[in-house]
Amino acid sequence: MPTPLPRLLLPSFAGLIALALSLPSALADNTSPGAAVAMQKAEILESRASDAGGVQPLPSGVRLSRDGVRAVDPRGQAPLNDAVSCLARSIYWEAKGTPRGEMEAVANVVMNRLGSSRFPSTLCGVVQEGSETGRCQFSWWCDGRPDEAHEMAEYATAREIARLALNGQLADRTHGALFFHHKGITPSWASSFIRTMQSREFDFYRPPS
Repeated sequence: MPTPLPRLLLPSFAGLIALALSLPSALADNTSPGAAVAMQKAEILESRASDAGGVQPLPSGVRLSRDGVRAVDPRGQAPLNDAVSCLARSIYWEAKGTPRGEMEAVANVVMNRLGSSRFPSTLCGVVQEGSETGRCQFSWWCDGRPDEAHEMAEYATAREIARLALNGQLADRTHGALFFHHKGITPSWASSFIRTMQSREFDFYRPPS
């Protein structure tokens, strides 16, 4: 299993919320004030999900808004260095062209990995894991193709699912899955893992306890 990245000691959740709501952002890649606030909130929610071992529903004032996540990556071309873009782009590339439920299940796996000590403690770390060895956990990240989204309607759906996932508003339809594969392939690990759910496009698994 991948070696988890060391987890940083963070300020209290209340302190982080106050920081996100009161301080200007230093993230200059996204120049919109709405994008800056959304990126700060997403980083806080990401840290909370990682430290707590999973996401939990949050008060409305803390949640990411639709306008906020849209501002972070409006055209699917933002650098993949923030929680919203990394999660939304992974949902898009792994499940675009499938029903929304399939896209939500992919988001569940990414968020379950974020909450597991087996995997990196940031969403970009989860999505990009293995790139240093050419053995990516998510194949789209290592396929050598451009990572920008092109189908804007589908990317808008992926971005909205990412928002709900970070807000703790997305039910885990995979029952705790940490792995999945398309039904058209059979990876060697599948026979030794526990299948938690089957969908039209994918099979979902968790390792044995």
